[in-house]
Amino acid sequence: MSGNSIIRIGTRGSPLALAQAHETRSRLMEAHGLDEKQFEIVVINTTGDRILNQPLAEIGGKGLFTFEIEEALQNGSIDLAVHSMKDMPALLPDGLAIAAILEREDPRDAFVSVNYKSLQDMPQGGLLGSSSVRRNAQALRIRPDLKSVQFRGNVQTRMRKLAEGVAEATFLAVAGLNRLGMAHHISSIMDMDEMLPAVAQGAIGIEVKQNNTRAQDLVQAIHHNTSGIAIECERAFLARLDGSCRTPIAGHARIEGGKLFFKGQILALDGTTSSEVSKEGALEDAAKIGVEAAVAAADKQLLRA
Repeated sequence: MSGNSIIRIGTRGSPLALAQAHETRSRLMEAHGLDEKQFEIVVINTTGDRILNQPLAEIGGKGLFTFEIEEALQNGSIDLAVHSMKDMPALLPDGLAIAAILEREDPRDAFVSVNYKSLQDMPQGGLLGSSSVRRNAQALRIRPDLKSVQFRGNVQTRMRKLAEGVAEATFLAVAGLNRLGMAHHISSIMDMDEMLPAVAQGAIGIEVKQNNTRAQDLVQAIHHNTSGIAIECERAFLARLDGSCRTPIAGHARIEGGKLFFKGQILALDGTTSSEVSKEGALEDAAKIGVEAAVAAADKQLLRA
């Protein structure tokens, strides 16, 4: 690692990002018998965290949450980076790799509201706060009468906006609320048949330089294999579709009875049309299943257009 053997973990500065960095540090300490003093949490302010008044799709997409952190990895000022995998662009910069995936949390979306128990309970023309084109499209598919308002910021910011009445309801990842000890704010959990999650939602990934073998060996000890296989499939689906923040794309892989089952979805921005696809196969074919699902979903979408 660095010359003084301190392991520097790069992360965004939001409470959730810090919780994920601390979880990673705890797992590394336990796996290798290390002391907390042997780690440094390095907070990196990203463009995505600074610009909160514009939709991500308009200002550059998911990469705005990772660019500065990956730059720090490239120049050696951090040894490893902790990311929410759903925020990771489909393609990584040259020389960088995801070396470990932690055990996945609940991948589903939570409906959160001060006044309403579910999406169906919202009044005609109600205000839904969302910065996600996927969640927006999926919600409009169920409730086309609802109005959408831009809702950027970390979990705490969105909860404050909700309390201030900027919107009557929003969606947040169940995983994030669980990690922050805020699950009591969940009004209801969305069924995956209604709201298929974002690719890699609920998963924490650890990124390193490909030529940093010590960092790779260090984090490999905390890699969760079945979570990694599921994420590999989902990200292959996203990469094949050239997925960005401008296109509503969802995908989820699960492992059952030694087989992998994948479900993917592409939606129109207003939710009026969608293309769903399901594939299954052997665990070692995870990436192939994701690619095949993407090809099938894209073909269906073109037929619908």
